[in-house]
Order: sequence, then structure tokens, then C-alpha cells
Amino acid sequence: MAGKFEIYKDKAGEFRFRLKASNGQTILASEGYEAKAGCTNGIASVKKNAPDDARYERKTTESGKFRFNLKSGNHQVIGTSESYESESARDNGIESVKKNAPDASISDTTG
Repeated sequence: MAGKFEIYKDKAGEFRFRLKASNGQTILASEGYEAKAGCTNGIASVKKNAPDDARYERKTTESGKFRFNLKSGNHQVIGTSESYESESARDNGIESVKKNAPDASISDTTG
């Protein structure tokens, strides 16, 4: 089973997406978008940019955890990972996005 993008509305009424791996774990989350069209454009950008390793910004938080951002060609952040306990776990998360995003289906829960 491939990954899946879920479009949903947050508490502020903004549209967001999350990419879930085949095991149901969220591996990438978006910022909030005012319009659903912006959200779907964000998903298209993730699908396009996910295979390119140069698009990933690997980070270490102040508390010593690890995370990453996926950036578009214009260096805008299009998705952010959860925090990971180790560098290798973060790198596995990146590989999961690369594998799952390009062919992921889209599920719109906003009605």
C-alpha cells in the first residue's frame, strides 16, 4: 500500500495536509492555507520535490531532537516532519517521504 495525503481543516479553519506512510504514521505535515487550492498546490509540490534529496533541510532542535523540512524549488518550506529521537530515524523519515509521496493518493476530509 502506498502513502496517502489527507486534506483537513485545522481549528483556525485553515486547510492543511499531512502525508501518511502505508503504516498510517504521519511523515510530513503542511502549513495552514486559507484556500483549498493552495493546499492542493502544496501537495502537488511535495509530489514533485520529494524524490530530490537536495530539497530536504535536515535540522536539529534546541532540545537535541531531529527533524526535516521539504522545500520547493524557490526554497519555500512545503512540509515539516515530526521530531525524531535520532539522526538515523530522521533520515528514515526522509526516505519514507521520497518513497511514499510521488504516488500517494489524496483523501479530502473537508467535505
